[in-house]
Amino acid sequence: MPKFIIEREIPGAGQLTAADLQAVSQKSCSVLRELGPGVQWVESYVTDDKVYCVYIANDEALIRKHAEMGGFPANRISEVKAIIDPATA
Repeated sequence: MPKFIIEREIPGAGQLTAADLQAVSQKSCSVLRELGPGVQWVESYVTDDKVYCVYIANDEALIRKHAEMGGFPANRISEVKAIIDPATA
């Protein structure tokens, strides 16, 4: 399945408490269970005003549906074409 990076613009994201992040995570997982095996959340990175999420999904449409059902923004969705790291050098 393709891997995607989702950019979510969430003003003040970096100020969310551990409890806030847990609630958002629980909502996301609940929606993922409803959607079934075609979409999987890998991890997310929280910055000051954005959250960057890594998902594996059959297609971009499932990611958009997840965002809609969960009430999450999905300002930009980009399919990962390659992965590089220090070992690539």
